[in-house]
Amino acid sequence: MSHHHHHRHRTRPQRQDTRRPPIGGPHELGQNWLVDRRYPAEMADVLRHAPPYPVLELGAGNGALTEALLSIGQPVTAVELDPRRADQLRRKFAERARIVEADMLAYEFGRYPHHVASNVPFHLTSPLLRRLLRQSHWDTAVLLLQWEVARKRAAVGGTTMLTASWWPWFEFALGTRVPARAFAPMPSVDGGILVIRRRAVPLVAVDDRPGYQEFVRHTFTARGSGLSAILRRHLSERAVRTWMTEQDRSPRTLPRDLNAEDWAALYRLRR
Repeated sequence: MSHHHHHRHRTRPQRQDTRRPPIGGPHELGQNWLVDRRYPAEMADVLRHAPPYPVLELGAGNGALTEALLSIGQPVTAVELDPRRADQLRRKFAERARIVEADMLAYEFGRYPHHVASNVPFHLTSPLLRRLLRQSHWDTAVLLLQWEVARKRAAVGGTTMLTASWWPWFEFALGTRVPARAFAPMPSVDGGILVIRRRAVPLVAVDDRPGYQEFVRHTFTARGSGLSAILRRHLSERAVRTWMTEQDRSPRTLPRDLNAEDWAALYRLRR
């Protein structure tokens, strides 16, 4: 989604808030609150099995996920854009959690090891993911997205350019499907839990990220009838043939068929 588009989404409800009674607020900000306790508990569980770091929650909403995250026993900072809701959260959690009134797309994550959790407002999914993946200090992120988006990001049924672009540094895993009725207001689609873990040992050096991401973009957008045709622009024909044979891949393999190790190996071949 373009930057312009989600910006319009975010600012319009702010203006309306002054004229409207405090009902209908959640949906205007594109937020579907979690009303089924099982799913926040499941998200918190992911972090319970991660290293013991503080947790940053983006878009706290009604505090259902905040409450579950506090059960882990690590400090929780919850970011909420809506001033009225931030006040409600402060009253609800008092000293137990730190509530920050801020825009999750502008908030500085902090330069210490931490985890991230979010029931992501659906219209902010792309900008939030881009921002998240560029931050360098978090370890594990557990996100509630639309089911189809969570599947795509976890490369179920084929890899997308965004996933391939970040795979050398992160692992993407699909968790539970969350039925629409677990939210209020009820969205028209199910949600899904996506877990992103930073790799302890990257498959490509972090300094090589711009070059690697350019390589992925070229490979995904190039014309050609299969990977061997596409890759010949970057690699010698022999290198491509050798790799295809070793990996037991058909020349008709497509970029969407490759896994994280494949991408890293092809990028190394090209240099």
